[in-house]
Amino acid sequence: MNRRTFLTYATTASALVMLSACGFHLRGSNGEANLPFRSMMLGFTDTSPLGTELKRNIRANGTLIVTDPKAAEAILEVLSETREKIVLSLNSAGRVREYTLYYKLRFRVKDNKDVELLAPTEIVLKRDISFNESAVLAKEAEEGLLYRDMQTDLVQQILRRLAALKPAV
Repeated sequence: MNRRTFLTYATTASALVMLSACGFHLRGSNGEANLPFRSMMLGFTDTSPLGTELKRNIRANGTLIVTDPKAAEAILEVLSETREKIVLSLNSAGRVREYTLYYKLRFRVKDNKDVELLAPTEIVLKRDISFNESAVLAKEAEEGLLYRDMQTDLVQQILRRLAALKPAV
């Protein structure tokens, strides 16, 4: 083995040893967060796509979703959920060239004794999208994809906030 090959292997091995020593590990495939609750109630309507995705992720973490507030260790109350589409820029003819999409969720978490575990919190996600009059259907589909992407980001942010909570004893 020549010197260059040896140095390459030695450098790679030392980098791997250092990386494993720092405590780094990959996040699970579904972004698992260890939730401090055995059961939760979610204040979303049954038809809410955000509520459905959040339920699926919470169940994947081993937490039971219940409908009775007395049986829940934590209750996530949805205070508001809005989607907005605002004109960002116009072209020289005064037609829309870009939009800004907003997805806003305001919620709080309390336990079954009405003790607030997380004060009202607002998460605001924003994406910019260009607009082209000759491709209206494609741009509508792109807008739908961006909202679904924001919904997934929102679920992950909610899970991280829930994982950081300390239940009242």
